[in-house]
Amino acid sequence: MKINYLFPYKFKKIGWFILIPSAILGFVTLIFDYEPSFLDFNLPAIFINDLNLFSDKRLFGMVNNNIFNEILGIFIIISSLFVAFSKEKSEDEYISKIRLESLVWAVYINYAILLFSFMFIFDFSFLYVMIFNMFTVLLFFIIRFNWQISKLKKTANYEE
Repeated sequence: MKINYLFPYKFKKIGWFILIPSAILGFVTLIFDYEPSFLDFNLPAIFINDLNLFSDKRLFGMVNNNIFNEILGIFIIISSLFVAFSKEKSEDEYISKIRLESLVWAVYINYAILLFSFMFIFDFSFLYVMIFNMFTVLLFFIIRFNWQISKLKKTANYEE
């Protein structure tokens, strides 16, 4: 029984097309703390905690928020999923094995970094680590999987 859990190959190109500019824009936004003002909206929110000491915490309410970071995060996650989980041109059992090994490797590395962060990084710096941690499993997977596929292609070209 063959389970088809991968996107078609064309999704990989779409994913790269969205991922590269989104990641670059995300890093630029992080470095320069830029948020375009036309993306400020009043939005429904869950778990509202005003920074005012005398205000109460609410479960639901409205907040004013710039949605630029959320848009970039959504683009990065969806495009990373497209890149990571799209079929290769010739998908076979060996590529499935490389895919599984790369995913396991990415999870191990990701949680090793997270354990290190729990022990040595604190306060708002830890918050940044947790934000990046949302993306690193997919990032590590994409890097290792593509690196292994390129090694496989070099070996195949060498044998010819």
